[in-house]
Amino acid sequence: MSAPLLQVQDLSVSFAGREVVHGLEFQIQPGEKLALVGESGSGKTVTALSLLGLAQGASVRGQALFAQAQGRVDLLQLPPRQLQALRGQDVAMIFQEPMTALNPVFTIGEQIAEVLQLKRGFGPAESAQVAIQLIADTGIAEPQRRARAYPHQLSGGQRQRAMIAMALACNPQLLLADEPTTALDVTVRQQILDLLTQLQQSRGMAVLLITHDLNLVRRFADRMAVMEDGHIVEQGTVEAVFAAPRHPYTRRLLDSRPVRDVVLPQANAPAALTARGVQVSYPVPQPGLRGWFRSGAFVAVAGADLDLPCGQTLGVVGESGSGKSTLALAVLGLLRFTGSLEVMGQRWGTADDRALRQRVQVVFQDPFGSLSPRLTVEAVVGEGLLVHEPALDAGARRARVLAALAEVGLAESQFPGLLQRYPHQFSGGQRQRIAIARALIVQPRLLVLDEPTSALDVSMGQQILQLLQRLQREHGLAYLLITHDVAVIRAMAHQVVVMQAGQIVESGPVEQVFEQPRQEYTRILLAAAE
Repeated sequence: MSAPLLQVQDLSVSFAGREVVHGLEFQIQPGEKLALVGESGSGKTVTALSLLGLAQGASVRGQALFAQAQGRVDLLQLPPRQLQALRGQDVAMIFQEPMTALNPVFTIGEQIAEVLQLKRGFGPAESAQVAIQLIADTGIAEPQRRARAYPHQLSGGQRQRAMIAMALACNPQLLLADEPTTALDVTVRQQILDLLTQLQQSRGMAVLLITHDLNLVRRFADRMAVMEDGHIVEQGTVEAVFAAPRHPYTRRLLDSRPVRDVVLPQANAPAALTARGVQVSYPVPQPGLRGWFRSGAFVAVAGADLDLPCGQTLGVVGESGSGKSTLALAVLGLLRFTGSLEVMGQRWGTADDRALRQRVQVVFQDPFGSLSPRLTVEAVVGEGLLVHEPALDAGARRARVLAALAEVGLAESQFPGLLQRYPHQFSGGQRQRIAIARALIVQPRLLVLDEPTSALDVSMGQQILQLLQRLQREHGLAYLLITHDVAVIRAMAHQVVVMQAGQIVESGPVEQVFEQPRQEYTRILLAAAE
């Protein structure tokens, strides 16, 4: 075995005197793919950030010996200027949340070109062309047009791919990938894995993959290290650990898969959602002189038909950019659309829209981004009552907030001072429970679930799915479940529609569509999820 590219010895990380990572020991060979696996809060991301001096406020001890052409250097002892020169050039990082990592006031192409100019000395014209090629290499369609787009104009998966293009711009020796495929659908996820594998093999690039996605680990990594509470509890080849896990925590992770537990559909249940011919279009500028006089149109959703009875779950699955989230926004009355769309028998745009907004609520993909960091838990969860039940006094409102939190598994006895805490003081799974409580407190009939578990690790995701299944049984809720995770659809949905390029290409009962798919696109999605 050759000398390791990175050798980490006795790595410990502390915040305000509290140690959160304890004496880690691992190494990565040139061209090797090592996965660091564990639940949220296990210390995976802090470990990666500390290697590059990016863990703000952290006290770091130990060694991280990195092999360069001129010899081995200790990343933890490098002066700030030398470490800054090494970041992005020799060691690059893909961050977990692209919306916060990308600059909202610069286009994607400008941000990638900036890396090329600063690190590789390219001129403006050359860096712009190379940026477009990198965008194309990561699987983004229409790379020239997307290079001119701002982060908010891209889907979550497209933003993540743009971040990958930025990280790969300088051909690093080591890539630290923190949940690089969390926001991606199954087919694009495989494309990104194939791309990273190709780059790793052709350039000898090593990858430290930080993830809670065990299917991703099985497909991508050579070796894996399992973290629990800041300790590495098990290491070995992927085949050996999956075949015969030694530690109880590893066995629990491997057993954390979505389990189907749905209510039996009731005959003649009233319709929670009915849509016929729903179409959503966005204006886009036309090239040349034509753009001065009229704009074109991009059809994001074309002629969608949906039927969702009360007490059931309708799953919407498809790749990033297929129109899933746009369809969800139309259902929520947040986008203009043509066609017919009724929620609980009522159309948007009537005089009683406020009452309708009480009947339909939403749980977003990223619980940290959807909860205001300046509001306490009491204010976040109780905000809907101020709008929809203003007659409630403060005492009654607080009682409703406590009841909603208890219903999603957050009790004040378990979390002292629960109502006065802020979202950042909770884990990802707990924040998602707070988001669900915020939606439930106004007693809706329809919940739009936009990727409710994609930002969570496997065990937390399983807990959230079990919670949603229980709430549906107890309250007769209807769910419009938007996801790219086929396993979540299998566990939760009664009916499913498959979307591609804004169109519904297949629909029907989950068992029928997934066991006997009629469309080649559906078969590709299912194959990529296995």
